Amino acid sequence: MTRTVASSWYERNQQYLMRAVHAVSDALRRHGSQEGDGPTSERVEESPDGLDFDPPPAIEQLCTAFGLSSFERNVLLLCAGTELDTKLAATVASAQKPSRGAPTFGLALAALGNAHWSALAPSGPLRKWRLIEVGTAETLTGSPLRIDERVLHFLAGVPHMDERLRGLVEHVPVTAVLSQSLRSQADSMVRALTEHHDASPPVIQLCGEEMDSKRALAASACAHLNIALYSMSAIHVPNHAAELDAFIRLWQREAVLGGCALLIEDLDGTPGDSAAREMAVKSLLDRIQTLVFVGTRSVGRALQRSTLVFDVRQPTKIEQKSLWLDSLGNRAAKLNGKLDAIGAQFDLDANSIQTACAVALREEAEHCELDVALWDACRAQARSKVDDLAQHIASSAAWDDIVLPQPQLRVLQEIAVHVRQRHKVYEQWGFGQKGSRGLGISALFAGPSGTGKTLAAEVLANELRLDLYRIDLSQVVSKYIGETEKNLRRVFDAAERGSGILLFDEADALFGKRSEVKDSHDRYANVEVSYLLQRMESYGGLAILTTNMQSALDQAFLRRLRFVVQFPFPDAAQRAEIWRRVFPKKTPTESLDYSRLSRLQVSGGNIQTMAMNAAFLAAEAQHPVRMEHLLQAARGEYAKAERSLNEAEIGGWQ
Repeated sequence: MTRTVASSWYERNQQYLMRAVHAVSDALRRHGSQEGDGPTSERVEESPDGLDFDPPPAIEQLCTAFGLSSFERNVLLLCAGTELDTKLAATVASAQKPSRGAPTFGLALAALGNAHWSALAPSGPLRKWRLIEVGTAETLTGSPLRIDERVLHFLAGVPHMDERLRGLVEHVPVTAVLSQSLRSQADSMVRALTEHHDASPPVIQLCGEEMDSKRALAASACAHLNIALYSMSAIHVPNHAAELDAFIRLWQREAVLGGCALLIEDLDGTPGDSAAREMAVKSLLDRIQTLVFVGTRSVGRALQRSTLVFDVRQPTKIEQKSLWLDSLGNRAAKLNGKLDAIGAQFDLDANSIQTACAVALREEAEHCELDVALWDACRAQARSKVDDLAQHIASSAAWDDIVLPQPQLRVLQEIAVHVRQRHKVYEQWGFGQKGSRGLGISALFAGPSGTGKTLAAEVLANELRLDLYRIDLSQVVSKYIGETEKNLRRVFDAAERGSGILLFDEADALFGKRSEVKDSHDRYANVEVSYLLQRMESYGGLAILTTNMQSALDQAFLRRLRFVVQFPFPDAAQRAEIWRRVFPKKTPTESLDYSRLSRLQVSGGNIQTMAMNAAFLAAEAQHPVRMEHLLQAARGEYAKAERSLNEAEIGGWQ
């Protein structure tokens, strides 16, 4: 409805409601004065001005939806009237002995026409759908009745979701742009739902990895059906019978009052009690009689009610190219072919593509190169899916910041070439047409602590302008059988959107040798390792494993790793070069002897720590960084490792 039409309907609905309330009030007054022939059964059928309603007045919509009798309708109006009309509240108080502000069922039975006892039965619509609440008293007929707040707002024409649902569900907006495949699926879904003639609609199962595409598809179908879509995590589905029953009734009532459908998400991602949660969701789907979507990775258990299954996929690269061109319009020509590289690097859905283009075009207006702005906007869109699963490492390190022997540097540069040119080799030259196995780019960085493994990953991320994520093993490894695999799948799936760099630090703790099967835990641990091998082989980005102990790694991993880089403990010449590069250009230094500093038997990580500690000492003394500051910092660093500086290392410093 337009704002003007909605305002007109709201005003006429208010008039209609108050006229109906006044009719109930008149019945109470006649009952109190013992006038007339008995209880009234008056029912208002049209608005005061005689015009038909479209849509009907809220009270009539509610009566039709829940099948209220004329008596039940008037009981509801009686409860609503005491909230909306002070005169009716006074009439209710005077009509009852002892006097009380809330009406009772006994008063309704005595004063309103067509009365029937079943109106207050728990199975009757007034109580089943919680349209009214029954208070406590010595007798049932003497118990106070109160209209539910959500129902009162609905009768008044005020849209307002039940507060008990607000923390459990969230609105899913309609995506402005859909890929061609999703539009086709949405049309098929709408046709199937329109042609379905059972009492309750079928459950719609949306299968696949990409949750955003499922949301977009479900929201589009609901928009065609003129209903809203709300999502709910499977984690929030109550698994206690009473709580689940209460939620089902509240949601079914909300679906009727608010015209909405429900999308259950994260069914495959619930930790620990996933089996119990899955059973709770299945019970909900079997019992709820409104339109429900459920997002899963694969087809779930059979339900008692009819089910429609849709396989939802990320837009194909061809569809993504079309979406890029549509979103950029005539600005696409300015990219001079660079759009192909962006499309190859990032695997985004329609909404993310549209958002990235809008952000990039704003950045371009502020004198930023469009291709640079678009690449960074795509990184931001992809990053949002990974940030809650792994630690994002902001990298500014360049090739000049790392000191390694030439063979190791050449391998690192070759890794960058493989990542940069994989689209041409896999897609244009056909190497990727036989399947995804073996196409993942993976590398092992092995060497003692502090030799530059993480720094090398940062250099690659900065060189390739990709996001680097360190995988937190404490969040990935789970004591629950099968949960580690699920967590890793979430990491890889999320990272696929931007094909970022995944850094599994100290990987021997996670990628260790597969053990001999002695019990069920060993068997499941080996399944997790096998799953990791498969995902690393098909991951579209770069996966880097770092370890201090290469011998601890499973040989199956080593065979399938494309690159292995040994990070040696730096010799004296390399240590001298690290010392020359460790201080930022802005740091004041004086009379530093890099030859003497190189005699310290420490790794690059230790050198970085000592340089920073010496800088603090020099800053406090208001001096440039000198050898005496570095000597003091060296003593502290050696003390941490329970080592002592010897004459060969510091001879001649003082």
